[in-house]
Amino acid sequence: MSLPDKVEIIEVGPRDGIQNEFNFIPTEKKIELINALSKTGIKRMEAVSFVHPKYVPQMKDANEVLNGIEKSPSVQYMALIPNKKGYDRAIESGVNSLSLVVGASDSFNLKNVKMSREQSITNLATVIEKAKANDIFIRYSIATAFWCPFEGKVDADLVLKMVEEAEMLGADEIVLADTIGRANPKQVFELFQAALSLKTKSSISAHFHDTYGMALGNVMAALEAGITRFDASIGGLGGCPFAPGAAGNAATEDLVFMLHEMGIDTGIDLGQLLACIELLKPFTNRELTGHLHKVKGCQS
Repeated sequence: MSLPDKVEIIEVGPRDGIQNEFNFIPTEKKIELINALSKTGIKRMEAVSFVHPKYVPQMKDANEVLNGIEKSPSVQYMALIPNKKGYDRAIESGVNSLSLVVGASDSFNLKNVKMSREQSITNLATVIEKAKANDIFIRYSIATAFWCPFEGKVDADLVLKMVEEAEMLGADEIVLADTIGRANPKQVFELFQAALSLKTKSSISAHFHDTYGMALGNVMAALEAGITRFDASIGGLGGCPFAPGAAGNAATEDLVFMLHEMGIDTGIDLGQLLACIELLKPFTNRELTGHLHKVKGCQS
């Protein structure tokens, strides 16, 4: 088994996780959670998204959250944006790292941002050009890179073409996302191996959901393929408002524990990470899908 010595975890709970909560989480509690996560050793985080509050009401206080957190100079705080309007709002808030999303599936992309895949790419090309002129980091996520809730299995060649397009547009990082958690380890290994063979200057990262209980198995397959950057969400929060049936993300604490048990460094303090879950519990009505916080007396 070929494994790396170190892996980077990108925490997406404050955005991808919290956005799916039905009851509005008070702004000060979001700030408290982000501040606590910033002290765990996590170096990169999706903190908010600048989307229309009609569609994702949980993120309506994005600007207040970003202005309220204690920004650590060692942490990259990213904001997700869907379009130029989101870009303008994000820039006004002072962020220097943006996350963009395009669905490999036209059907998903139409549900998600009311545009076809090609329309989104054209729209975001202008955003990326502006962002790069202002030295802003661009994270380019290809959603439904494996399966679509409406169209079924996604053509791998299409995804690889999108990777090449993202590279040409100037993305700093390209994320292949299993948005509905339907991918299997063989499929994951083959797609990431093919993506890495393109030898892009952009780094390649992985984003898994745990709908079918295969998130950590898919992490292992991606590790074998050579991936060393993974998204995860505290407590396993997550889903997607526009992907029916999608469950939460790979739980950050479970992923960190697994990697540490295998001798792979993440730079994250597991005890502090578990303490963050206690901050979160009072503000979610659903059972957290992560396993580790349920293990009595668990320590790093």
